[in-house]
Amino acid sequence: MSSESADVAFQTFRALVESADRKFGRVRDAAAYGRASEQQRQHAFQKVFKAYTRLWKYQQENRARLVECGLKRWEIGEIASRIGQLYFGQYMRSSECRFLVEAYVFYEAILSRRYFQGSEAKDLGVRSKELRFYARFLLVSLILNRTDMVNHLVQRFVALVDDCKATFRVLTATAFSSQFRLIKETRLILYFIVVGSFVVVAYGIEHVLVKVCVVGRTKHKVLKCIRCVDLISRSQTKRRKVMATETNFKEWKQVVQEISRFTKVDKGFSFRPMRYCATFDTHRASLPYVARFHAKRVLKFQDALLTSYHRNEVKFAELTLDVYRMIQCLEWEPSGAFYLKHTVKPKENGDTIDHSGASGIIDMNLTADMTDPTIPPNPRKATLYRPSVTHVIAVMATICEELPPDCVVLVYLSASGKAGQPGLNNVSQMENSGGSSKNSRQKVLSQMSQGQNSGPSETQNNGKRDLSCYDNYLWFGPKGNSGSNNLYPGDLIPFTRKPLFLIIDSDNSHAFKAGLSKLRSSILHGAERGEAAALFLSPLRPIFKNPSDVNSNSGSQFTFFLTAPLSAFCQMIGLFPSEADTDVYNEAENIIANAFTEWEIILCSSTTMDLVWAQVISDPFLRRLILRFIFCRTVISFFCPPEESELYVPLCLPHLPSSVAPTSEAVRSAIVQLAMHFDVADSFHFTET
Repeated sequence: MSSESADVAFQTFRALVESADRKFGRVRDAAAYGRASEQQRQHAFQKVFKAYTRLWKYQQENRARLVECGLKRWEIGEIASRIGQLYFGQYMRSSECRFLVEAYVFYEAILSRRYFQGSEAKDLGVRSKELRFYARFLLVSLILNRTDMVNHLVQRFVALVDDCKATFRVLTATAFSSQFRLIKETRLILYFIVVGSFVVVAYGIEHVLVKVCVVGRTKHKVLKCIRCVDLISRSQTKRRKVMATETNFKEWKQVVQEISRFTKVDKGFSFRPMRYCATFDTHRASLPYVARFHAKRVLKFQDALLTSYHRNEVKFAELTLDVYRMIQCLEWEPSGAFYLKHTVKPKENGDTIDHSGASGIIDMNLTADMTDPTIPPNPRKATLYRPSVTHVIAVMATICEELPPDCVVLVYLSASGKAGQPGLNNVSQMENSGGSSKNSRQKVLSQMSQGQNSGPSETQNNGKRDLSCYDNYLWFGPKGNSGSNNLYPGDLIPFTRKPLFLIIDSDNSHAFKAGLSKLRSSILHGAERGEAAALFLSPLRPIFKNPSDVNSNSGSQFTFFLTAPLSAFCQMIGLFPSEADTDVYNEAENIIANAFTEWEIILCSSTTMDLVWAQVISDPFLRRLILRFIFCRTVISFFCPPEESELYVPLCLPHLPSSVAPTSEAVRSAIVQLAMHFDVADSFHFTET
C-alpha cells in the first residue's frame, strides 16, 4: 500500500511539473511590451505562480514518498531555480525590486542547501542546469549589488566550469575511443584492415565489418556484422556529440570571461550605491526650494528605454555595462530588513552556511520584510540587448502610445555612429566656442553656399530624396553600408509628439543637435512634432589624464559621470581608490553633495529656466541626472584643452540657465575645491577660462 501511495505521489508530482513548465513557457514567450500584452502577462504570471506554488508545497509535503520513488535533490533545485527565474523575469518587465529580491531568496536557498552539488556529477544535462543556475544567480546578485555574494559565486562558477570541462572531456574521449574507429574510405576495400579486433572485408559492393576471434592461424568465428555505412554514421554521431560538448564548454568559458571582465571594471570605484539613496541624494537644505518650485506643467517619470550596441563592450549575459549602470541609476535603493538578513558566510572550504531552516522550505511570501514601503515604485525600464533598429523603434512606439498624460519617457541610446559632413553638425558649437573655430565656420558656410548654388537639390533631381539628410546615424548592428542597421536622428522625430528625455551617448551624438538649416529632417532638436525634447549629448571623445591606465572597454565615460560622478572624476584624473583613502573620498562626496545642494537651489530659484527642464526638475531621478550633467560638463570644460572643447565637452539642449554654466562662480568654485582636495588642480585649466 505504501509503495502504491508513493507511486501515486510521484505521478502527481510529475504531472504538476509538466503543467508548471507549460505555463512557464507561456510567460517566457509572452510579448514584453504593450498594454494588451501586459494584461496577458499578468494573467499568465498569476497562473504560473499559482502552479509553482502548488508544486513547491506538494514536494514539501510529500518529500519522503517522492525520494522513495527516486526524486533527486537536483530536481528540487531545478524547481526553485525556475521560480527564481520567474521572479527575475517579472522584475525585468516591471522594475519592481520585490521580484528581484524574491529571486535572490530562492537562488540563495539553492546555493546554501547544495541542491545541485554532488548529484549526478557525470550527467551533462544536470551539470548544465547547475551552470545556468550560477549564471542567473550572478546576474541577480550583480543588479542587487551584493558584492560579497558576487565574488563568492564567481569563484564557485569558475571552479565548476573547469571541473565540468575536465570531467566531460575525459568521459567523451573515453566513450569515443571505445566506439568503432571512423572508416573514411568508402570505395571497395580489397584487403583486410585490422582495427583492434575488427577487420573489414569486401562483401559484394558493401563493406562489412566483422568481429572475429582468431583460433590458431585459420579458424575464425564471426561474432558481429555491421554495415560500414552504419559504422560511419554512428562514429560521426559520436564525433558530433564530442564536438558539441567541447563547444558547449567553450561557451561557458566565454561566460566566465564575461563575468570576470564585468566585475573588474568597477573594482575599487564603489564609493556608494548607484541607486537613488535618501542618505546621499536628498539634500535637506534644498528640499524647501524643490517643494516650492511650481512649473506651468509638471511631468511624471514612469518609463524608460535603455539600450547600447558597441563592439566588444563589457557585458554579462544580456546586460551591458552601460545599461547596467543606467538601471542602477534609475532605481530606489531598498532599505528593508532583507539587507540585515540572509547574509552569506563562506566556510573555510568555500561552502556556505545554511541559515534557512529545513531543506525544501522556502517562504514564497517574504516581500513585506524585503521592501521599503516608504519609497515610490521604480520607473519601468525596457532594456534592449543589441536590438535591431526596427526593434528599438517598435518598442519606443509602444511606450509612447501607452504613455499616460503628463508623463515623460527617458530614452538612453549608446552606440557608435557615423558623421557625414562634420562641419555641418558642429557649426553652432563652433560659434559658441569662439575664435578657434572661426576659420572652420567660414569654411563650412562656404561649402554650404557652393552646395546651394550648385543647382537643383537631390530631392528634385530624378525624384530621389536628399541624401544629405541621411549622412548621420548611430550603428545598431554590424558596421557596414546597410541602412537597416542605422538609426537616424529623424527616426525619433515622430515620437516627439510625447515628452522625451533623450540621452545620446555616441561619438556622433552631435548629429542630434540643430544644424544651420531648419529644413534638414535628419536633425532632431528644433524639428519636434509637438513636444520639445530634453537632450543630453555626450562628448565626441572621452578624455583621461593617463589614457594608458584606463581600460578601453571600461564603459562610457559620459554614462559613468551620469551614474557615478565621483568615480568618473577619479578615473579621469588617474586616481585609483584604496581602503586607506576612505576618509579622503568621503570628504570628496561631501564636497559634491554641497555643490549639488547649491545648484538645486539655483535651478529651483531660476526664472529663466526653459520649460523643458522646468517640467521635469521635480522628479528626483531626472533632477539628479541634470545635476550630474552640470558636474560632468564643468569638470571636462576645465580639464580638456580649451581649443578642443568641441570634442570633449557634452551638450544639453535646450540650454540650462547661465547661472549653472561652467564659468559661473557657484559651479566653478566647487570643481576648484574638489581638484584641490585631491591635489590635482594643476591638471585643470582654471586660469585659462
